[in-house]
Amino acid sequence: MCTTCGCGDEAGTRISNLAGELQTPGPGYLHSHTDEHGRTYTHEHSHQHANAGSHDHHHGHADGHHHADPGTETILLEQNLLAKNDLLAATNRGWLAGRGVRAFNVMSSPGAGKTTLLVRTLAELGGRLKAGVIEGDQETSLDADRIRATGRPVIQINTGAGCHLDAGMLRHGLDALSPEAGSTVFIENVGNLVCPALFDLGETAKVVIVSVTEGDDKPQKYPHMFMAADLVIVNKSDLLPYVDFDVDECLRRIRQINPRAEFLTLSATTGEGLADWYGWLDGATSPAAAPTPGAARSESLTGSLTEAH
Repeated sequence: MCTTCGCGDEAGTRISNLAGELQTPGPGYLHSHTDEHGRTYTHEHSHQHANAGSHDHHHGHADGHHHADPGTETILLEQNLLAKNDLLAATNRGWLAGRGVRAFNVMSSPGAGKTTLLVRTLAELGGRLKAGVIEGDQETSLDADRIRATGRPVIQINTGAGCHLDAGMLRHGLDALSPEAGSTVFIENVGNLVCPALFDLGETAKVVIVSVTEGDDKPQKYPHMFMAADLVIVNKSDLLPYVDFDVDECLRRIRQINPRAEFLTLSATTGEGLADWYGWLDGATSPAAAPTPGAARSESLTGSLTEAH
C-alpha cells in the first residue's frame, strides 16, 4: 500500500506542457514525520540531505511516560502519512473553489477508456465546456498527445515509479495549467484501482470507470475505489453481447459498498449513453465536501463490507 511502500515520493515526478519540461518537484516541500509517541510534525524542507533517501529525525522527550502499544503506533503512522496529503488537498480545494473551477478526478484500471471518454467529451461539447486536462501516467505523453489534438490545454504529469497522483502533484499541475475562472479541469489519474482511491486531491468529484471487459466483480475486489466514487461509469457497453458482464449485478455490488454513488452505462466509442454523462457534467457544479478522515473511512468501509456479506 502506498502509505507504507513510499511510492508517493515526488523525486521522480516530471510536469510538462508537452512543449518542454516545466518543473520537477524537488527540495522545498512539505514533509511530515511522526515521533515515538504518535505526534506528527509537518515542516518544509529547503535543504538537501546527505542521504537523499533518508528523512529520519529524532525528537527526544524526557517525560518518562509509557509508550503506546507498537501495533497502535503503526496505525497512527499510516494515518499521519496521509495527513500531509490531506493538508495539501484542502489547500487545492480552497484554490479551486475560490476560482469557481470544477475538478473531476477520473480513475480506472489501465485500458478502461478514460482517455477515449475525455477526448470524445472535449470534442463533442466544444465551446459549451471550457476545460483543460491534467494527465497522470508513469511515463510517456501518449494520452496527453490525444488530448492536445482536441485543441484543449493539457499538462502531463509523469510519476516515474509512482502509481497514483497526490495532492502535491496536482498543486504543481494546476499552477502549470492555470485554468480559467469558472472552467472545468479533468484529472486523468494513473491507471490503477488501488492507490488513487486513498489520496484526496481536493477535487470536486471522483469519477470511477470500469469497462465490461474487466468483469462485474470489481466493486467487491477493489472496495476502497468504489466507496470513494461519486459517479461510477460502466464503459464499453457496445461489447456487452460478447462478454460475461451483468450490469445489474455490478450496480448491486456498488450499492452494497456505496449507496450514494451515481451510476451510468455508456460506450465512449459508439456514443451510446453519452447524453447522460453530459447531463451529469452539467449538474455537477457544487464543490465536494471535505473527505472523511482516514480512520473513519476505514471504519465505514468495514461496516459496508460486513453488511454486504
